[in-house]
Amino acid sequence: MAQRCHVATRKGLFTLERSEAGWSIRNVGFTGDNCTLVMHDPRNGDLIAALHHGHFGVKMHRSRDGGLSWHEIAAPKYPEKPADYVAKNPVEGKAADWSLKLVWALAPGGADEPGVLWCGTLPGGLFRSGDGGDSWELNRALWDDPRREEWFGGGADHPGIHSICVDPRDCRHITVGISCGGAWITRDGGQTWQPSGPGMRAEYMPPERQYEPNIQDPHCIAQCLADPDTMWVQHHNGIFRSTDGANSWAEIAGAQPSTFGFAVAAHPREPGTAWFIPAVKDEKRYPADGRVVVNRTRDAGASFEMLTRGLPQQHAYDLVYRHALDVDDSGEVLAFGSTTGSLWISENGGDDWETISSNLPPVYAVRFEKSA
Repeated sequence: MAQRCHVATRKGLFTLERSEAGWSIRNVGFTGDNCTLVMHDPRNGDLIAALHHGHFGVKMHRSRDGGLSWHEIAAPKYPEKPADYVAKNPVEGKAADWSLKLVWALAPGGADEPGVLWCGTLPGGLFRSGDGGDSWELNRALWDDPRREEWFGGGADHPGIHSICVDPRDCRHITVGISCGGAWITRDGGQTWQPSGPGMRAEYMPPERQYEPNIQDPHCIAQCLADPDTMWVQHHNGIFRSTDGANSWAEIAGAQPSTFGFAVAAHPREPGTAWFIPAVKDEKRYPADGRVVVNRTRDAGASFEMLTRGLPQQHAYDLVYRHALDVDDSGEVLAFGSTTGSLWISENGGDDWETISSNLPPVYAVRFEKSA
């Protein structure tokens, strides 16, 4: 199989492909449309794209021929809100709409459950499809959990599910990441849920509440496929790591110039290796000193290397969104894209980077095709 990476942008979907001549990029659909997310299903090769058409809402499309043609499929739909519903954390004083605002996460189910897809959304609903996206069902166990009412929006008005990690050893074991709601775990395929264990820290909360699991703001959760109990989190307040399947977390210090950021990629084979792209936090959100850098740890966070070769080191203001960094099956090839339309790739674990494009639309998601 040719090595491919899919890039979702503000103005369409692109595919990056490796040949003997090097990497090339081509548009594969939705030119001019706001493509917010893309997913490759390694079980059957399907591509799923999410589009946000503003006033006209969210649309979903599927390709079964590598992006040569696309067909619209169902978008997740919330049930009607009960007339007597009262939100614990209303948005601007109003009860949150039970309606789809954004598709923020897509993940295939286990290898032994063909057709199963998971979808995380704003305003905090998790949906499951059993037919490859032709239909979706809201996971009511999580949606109806009274503790969900404690979630709140971070950068967005509504809380949202942005990370879905399906345990490759047991497809019933799923961990989801929520801004702002921490990490939640099911071990029975979504019938019951519990917040993850302690260890994350939310410095934006009063001191007595900073370590509450249900009000944390993980920006992205990444799982090591070879050791699924190892999980990395790029959090609003730093970097955290779990080695017990999210039952507890340890804060990781020492990354420079910042432990703030959105994206994290976990090495698929080495549980001690992960990559992060730092930024100046809160209302600023740009690379420190105008330098784009990638931080890599190879010793479980005991130390970090700042990788810069091939990346702009002055007058650069590229922010990297949470889904805009990925690593391939080998753990050697990485790619990331930025809000200023730059796209970089490394074929040696991040030591050196090649600029693929400097004039794409803003990049929302970068995803390699993975093997089943």
